[in-house]
Amino acid sequence: MLLRRALYRWQMVAVVVLPIWLAVGWAIFGGGGWGTLGLVLVVPIAFVVLGIVALLTNVRPTVRHERALSWIDVGVLTAWQLSIIATGFYGASATGFGVLAILLGIAAFWVAVWQLVTDGANRMKASMAEFERLAGEQPGSSNGGSTGGAQGTAGPGPGRPPFDDGSDDVIIIHEVRED
Repeated sequence: MLLRRALYRWQMVAVVVLPIWLAVGWAIFGGGGWGTLGLVLVVPIAFVVLGIVALLTNVRPTVRHERALSWIDVGVLTAWQLSIIATGFYGASATGFGVLAILLGIAAFWVAVWQLVTDGANRMKASMAEFERLAGEQPGSSNGGSTGGAQGTAGPGPGRPPFDDGSDDVIIIHEVRED
């Protein structure tokens, strides 16, 4: 849990630190004019994509509740961020690490979307199960919450309007408007 919480906090810091690392690494290890043009494009894109993935991850209810990432997040985001760090050294294998960083960035985005949708669906199922449980506890309901008017229960059923509570009291209100 400690690692998952540490990476939860690091994720927001990484949105700023990793693009800066790409620029600083270029200044220290890089060279060449055309690479600088590529760096001008890559740094803002890295900032935006890291921010989007961090937002998608942090908007999940389980992540907000636990203040920790899931183990899938830990694996994908760690691999992605390490490939960005390795790219920043601009050695002989920088192109390979750059391609790996792009592929892992795409994977991190779709994993974050998949987990967000899955978490939302699980929360909705839990809410509906709780709603059905509470509906089954309503006074006058039988058979675990099924409302069948034929058994004499209060509630809507065949031949009984949905507002009928089963009592014989009738209140009639008559309003007359004079225009």
